Amino acid sequence: MSDEPTQRQILVGETADGANLKLPVVELLTGRGFVTGKSGSGKSNTASVIAEELLEAGYPLLIVDTDGEYYGLKEEYEMLHAGADEECDIQIGPEHAEQMATIALEENVPVILDVSGYLDEDVADELLREVARQLFVKEKKLKKPFLLVVEEVHEYIPEGGGVGETGNLLIKISKRGRKHGLGILGISQRPADVKKDFITQANWLVWHRLTWDNDTKVVGRIIDTEYSELVADLNDGQAFVQTDWTEVDVRKIQFRRKRTFDAGATPGLDDFERPELKSVSDALVGDLQEISERKDREQDRINELETELEKKEKRIETLEDELASARDVSSAAKQMADALQNTETVQSQLPGGGEDLRRLHEEIADLETERDDLRETLAARDERIADLTAELEARAENLNQLKRENEQLRSVVRDLERERPYLDAGEAEEGNADDDASEVEEDNADDDADESEIVQAGGEAHEYGYTPVNEEADTDASADADGDADAAGEPEFVVATEERDLDDLLEDTRISARVHRACEGSRCSVETASDVLAVFAREGPRETDPVAAAVDRSPVAVQSLLSELRTEGVLERTGERTYGLSDDVLAKLTEAAAAE
Repeated sequence: MSDEPTQRQILVGETADGANLKLPVVELLTGRGFVTGKSGSGKSNTASVIAEELLEAGYPLLIVDTDGEYYGLKEEYEMLHAGADEECDIQIGPEHAEQMATIALEENVPVILDVSGYLDEDVADELLREVARQLFVKEKKLKKPFLLVVEEVHEYIPEGGGVGETGNLLIKISKRGRKHGLGILGISQRPADVKKDFITQANWLVWHRLTWDNDTKVVGRIIDTEYSELVADLNDGQAFVQTDWTEVDVRKIQFRRKRTFDAGATPGLDDFERPELKSVSDALVGDLQEISERKDREQDRINELETELEKKEKRIETLEDELASARDVSSAAKQMADALQNTETVQSQLPGGGEDLRRLHEEIADLETERDDLRETLAARDERIADLTAELEARAENLNQLKRENEQLRSVVRDLERERPYLDAGEAEEGNADDDASEVEEDNADDDADESEIVQAGGEAHEYGYTPVNEEADTDASADADGDADAAGEPEFVVATEERDLDDLLEDTRISARVHRACEGSRCSVETASDVLAVFAREGPRETDPVAAAVDRSPVAVQSLLSELRTEGVLERTGERTYGLSDDVLAKLTEAAAAE
């Protein structure tokens, strides 16, 4: 019988006892999922099976494909395959991000965002970042259940290295996307390389076969230490599944094989035949092509104007050189003409007399005619230069106008980018308001506890945190009792001020060091650890879910903390998946209670 609540479900495999495993659609679409396993263990097949069932039920999704292995889904389903390769339905860039989000969310078209073909990794990263941002922004208004699947998620949110702008956006979606209807599924073959905050915030996890020590240690911290060895023995397609919406914490599942073409399978010696793929409508592709063509036209126009401007500048330089040469010739001709006009001097110097003088006058007349023609040519050139200069200034003004418009668009984008942190901060303040109020109430409660002891008015002793003292005190108390003989064997209780006892316990150097190491290993705070220990001190041995409910934390995060506290000897296993305070810690609590 299925453990999931009654709602729309999809069949993905079967349990160890042969029962069908069905997962609730809404939890998949809006939740935070993590699928991991070494290469060949079946993690990508599991993601494809989930995608097939969601598509079969009519729910769209967007898959970020880092290796070009999901196009096989188009064998049965009409999906838009967008990327940089020629095999894609359309080649796109970051400028298509908003249209891609509109197609996926508003037109209900499933999308494969193939980033494997981009030679420039920065372009691929920017494309993913802008598409994810547009999905998040649009989902704030639409609030439509939608799943974003990200392959090789450790490349964007690594554990050891710095997280970039794209990784921070994916973490933001994992933390805040659910309330807007936007879910995320991260897939990785190396859980040790994925930022632990992302894993511990997941509300459904699938663990396929892992063999590397660092990876199996993550399994031990998140599930329990016993699974760190069991996960290495899983067969292909088998996995341990954790879900927050079921009473069973961990189930061993055999996922079914995907129905569509396995484009991610290791190539063999047989001939490779690409299957017949379903195509999307020409109108859908046409809208995206129009964006590409518009950008190309704008870029071509800018290049054309810049080329023309460069030609005009070179032409102006040439004309200026020619003008300078013409002015030098005109000046020389004028000097010669002025010298020849002094006829007496010329005649006395010429041996041929009047004939030579006539020849010189003719030459002068020719030179003057040539000079006048040259002046007209220069005037025409000056006029042409003026026309070219005016045309150049007009074209330069046109280019400047385009640059100003471009700068205005960039300014608008920068203003929106500057406003976004304030909008995010406003939402964060709304989310933190309740936490601040709770902290004030806790501080007031601590002050009241320091000022006076608790006065109990009826009720059972264990309900108010009473702690039994040592056996001698029990014997003395029973000797002084006024009741019947049956009461003589019952231990005497003293009032244990729980928070003061825990403070005394945590001040103990050895206990404090163990608690801090457990917090570092589980990524939980010391305050959370103190709250968890208070639950065990107050209520005794408990399973993980009641403890998680008591401290208002995710069962996955609390389970990780309990495993670390057990490793450090602060807790011990008292039953199957049941924990309690260790004898050492109980003894110190008893001493603290007796001291009171």
